[in-house]
Amino acid sequence: MPTGEAVGTVELFVVVGVDGSDAASDALDWAAELAGRRGLPLRVVHASLWERYEGYVAGTAADRPAERLHSEAVLATAAERAGRRVPALKVMTDLAADDAVTALLRAGQSAEALVVGSRGRGEFASLLLGSVGLGIAARAQCPVVVVRGRPENVHGGMNRVVVGIAERERPSEREPAPPSAAVAFALREARLRGGELEAVHAWRCAGPEDHGARENHRAHEDHTARENHRAPQDHTARENHRAPQDHTARENHRAPQDHRARENHGAREDHAQRAAELLDETLGGATAAGLPPVPVAHRPVEGSARKALLDASAHADLLVVGARRRQGHFGMQLGLVNHAVLHHAKCPVAVVPVS
Repeated sequence: MPTGEAVGTVELFVVVGVDGSDAASDALDWAAELAGRRGLPLRVVHASLWERYEGYVAGTAADRPAERLHSEAVLATAAERAGRRVPALKVMTDLAADDAVTALLRAGQSAEALVVGSRGRGEFASLLLGSVGLGIAARAQCPVVVVRGRPENVHGGMNRVVVGIAERERPSEREPAPPSAAVAFALREARLRGGELEAVHAWRCAGPEDHGARENHRAHEDHTARENHRAPQDHTARENHRAPQDHTARENHRAPQDHRARENHGAREDHAQRAAELLDETLGGATAAGLPPVPVAHRPVEGSARKALLDASAHADLLVVGARRRQGHFGMQLGLVNHAVLHHAKCPVAVVPVS
């Protein structure tokens, strides 16, 4: 059972899962610092199915089986490490008689944030993200931070938090919209760290090589070929007619190409403008909501959201993304982009649920 929790009160925690692995130690350090910044207690959770199957707790250390002693040692070591990392931090421990995903999801119901490592002791080395981290990030109803990436990013050496802005977050009304949960989480973390917030929105514009353009180009080439074969058989007549025909063919071919190029350029400018407006509106809404000011960099990027966020993660202490949680759906609710950044980002990733 958790220790040190006040009876009859509702208190938010920062929750971290530990299992004695190096990845869990990194997550513990990260969670302790997060709890310290936010002035919250830290709950350290270790899941052991042995507790459920055995069904009793012996009274003395000599009578307790090795599995129980190991679990207690994992929690004691973690609590001591967190206390050294952030002096005066309130630390509680919880030995949960359940599998790790179930135990952490339950603990997350009263959590400000839930922190896990990229993979634990039992994961194959080839897996980029452990099953526990993936399962929690896809199902938790509180923000989940998966601690991964390069040491300089994990240890906060970049002084920057990045948040991904999706198109559907665009407000439909003209008044500034309240910030999304992901934006609010990112803004607060950037402020508490004394760093910059970088808002990234990726956009794409169809080019002239799309199917319709190819069909138009093919039809024009066929028409030109037929016209070229209608010339008189007489050599002199062919010579007389070739020059104006070639000139006309070149002009006819150039005109639609120039027109498509102008249309494509205009469309790209429109997409870029809309992306810039989206970032202004989204972050403007956050400012209007009364949140403390934070230096903000707006970065609209042409290309895929996956690549834009992975590139941005290289110079960030934290990458924040939103994840839609649909009522009545109990499967994995992450999306392809979030799945990619959880596996490949160069920094810790926070997945913030959005209803």
